[in-house]
Amino acid sequence: MPRHKSPTRRRMLRAEVTRTVRTSPSFVTLTVQGPDLADFDPMGVDQSCRFFFRRDGQRELAMPTASHNGWLAQFMLMRPAVRPWVRLYTVRAFRPEACEMDIEFVLHGDHEDHGDAGPASAFALHARPGDPVGLFPEGIGYLPTPAAPPQLLVGDESAVPALLSILEQSPPDLTADAYLEVPTGRDIRPVAAPTGVTVHWLPRDDHDHTAVPGQLALKTVTSSWKLLPGQRVYCWVAGESGLPTGLRRHLVKDQGVPKSDISFLGYWKHGKSSPG
Repeated sequence: MPRHKSPTRRRMLRAEVTRTVRTSPSFVTLTVQGPDLADFDPMGVDQSCRFFFRRDGQRELAMPTASHNGWLAQFMLMRPAVRPWVRLYTVRAFRPEACEMDIEFVLHGDHEDHGDAGPASAFALHARPGDPVGLFPEGIGYLPTPAAPPQLLVGDESAVPALLSILEQSPPDLTADAYLEVPTGRDIRPVAAPTGVTVHWLPRDDHDHTAVPGQLALKTVTSSWKLLPGQRVYCWVAGESGLPTGLRRHLVKDQGVPKSDISFLGYWKHGKSSPG
């Protein structure tokens, strides 16, 4: 079974911020809109996009023009003075009739006083209607087996938007355990999940709030979740790279889950900045 599916056609899309909502202390949702979004081809519930936004001091948003994988080489050749920031985000919601999309940001750094926030967090906190943004569609990693066995869904805060999208758009007969690690208990929110889904919120402020994101989820799942004899399960794990790689290793070696039944996505790596 493929673990990732990429779009067959895609191009750079331009849009503008129309509104922002502080979803919880650690999350901000931006709504963007523009006629280019009529060309966005939704693929699935955890689809991601490259999100381009201006650096401080840039008046215009310069973007690569190449399609498919050629964009990155073109991006890296841009002069530093005009090169924008780019980050990878999940499409939280897409409303094609309005050419409108929601992107949910995790706020990293000291976002309470805005002084130590990363560039994407700072942009999300200060974004205003009319701010230009760019989008380049990427693929999906949530590819459950056709037999629709029970599912194990695990993510840190960077995967919460994708995980919530999966739960909200799942069929009503889905059976699953979902583990969502978040920075604080104030980030816990209602989830519109099927009745067969058990949602486990894991706030780090109840444990070691300085720990690397994802390690609480990894420790919790490896110590408490067990595959029943003869049971088959589809697993989707995403977040800081230590979580999906560590949990995949445990599921395969210690619980006998076939590699083909695991989708694991490393969204980011602790201590390593994104190429943009």
